[in-house]
Amino acid sequence: MAIKIRSNSFSGKLLKYLFAAEMILTDMATHPSQWGNPMRSLTRSNQSAIYRLIKAGLIEIVEADEGNVYRLTKKGKMEALILKAKLPLVSKWDGKWRIVIFDIPEKAKKERDTLRKLLLKNDFKKWQASVYISPRSINREAIEYLKETGLFDYIRFARIDELDDDKDLKERFKIK
Repeated sequence: MAIKIRSNSFSGKLLKYLFAAEMILTDMATHPSQWGNPMRSLTRSNQSAIYRLIKAGLIEIVEADEGNVYRLTKKGKMEALILKAKLPLVSKWDGKWRIVIFDIPEKAKKERDTLRKLLLKNDFKKWQASVYISPRSINREAIEYLKETGLFDYIRFARIDELDDDKDLKERFKIK
């Protein structure tokens, strides 16, 4: 089942929280009696968001000796990484271009499309087929996502100090 998770929705915030709280979740699984039932304090709409995440395979309920705990599935971790991959825009450009070049096999078409979306979220623009460029670097969560999916072997990153003519790129990125 595929559901669209927006970064600013409760589901998106929950996924990012769960990803960041991996150590807390491990502690919850080890000592569940200290945490009680996390669903009890949630509103009805937040409970339904959690159930949608479970149904989509993004989080799972794990039975422990003293109660149930919730944790991200591998699919949920990947989705959380994608949601966290948006970089804040830097006000001053350092004069260097970042280029991502990839040649991902057809069998990984879905992951290749996700990579394109990830690059666009990180303010990269398509320069040529399978070549994207940006004045900003890609963030750590995006790199982690690429490693987790196994796509890292098909991708090259470059930082360029100078291009022969980058006026069109400067216009595209609104750089003076």
